[in-house]
Amino acid sequence: MEHLNLSESEWRRKLTPEQYHVLREAGTERAFAGALTDNKADGLYRCAACANELFDSADKYDSGSGWPSFTQPLAEGSVTDHSDRSHGMVRTETRCARCDSHLGHVFPDGPPPTGLRYCMNSVALEFRPRKG
Repeated sequence: MEHLNLSESEWRRKLTPEQYHVLREAGTERAFAGALTDNKADGLYRCAACANELFDSADKYDSGSGWPSFTQPLAEGSVTDHSDRSHGMVRTETRCARCDSHLGHVFPDGPPPTGLRYCMNSVALEFRPRKG
């Protein structure tokens, strides 16, 4: 996968202010405010910054957290995990492997089979219905 590396001014032109805040400044949207939180359609979730395919709707579930949640990424290498010690907490941040944009966090309290909850910001994702 080719890494996408844009300048901050290019990112500002490409993204909405809310997307820029979440994707490039590691912000968080309000719980239950995202357009994709309750989406149940069949398809793929892509990075809103670079269109990298990240998650499959088959792995999405209602965690009750107020953000789109997935049990696993679409494929190995589609996201990267990083230690996040901000806000007085120790968490694992999830970023897009292609453009290094902040997507959300992963927690070890998800359902089987992985036991993981990839808790993503809706504004960081773009949904594409599956064709066919």
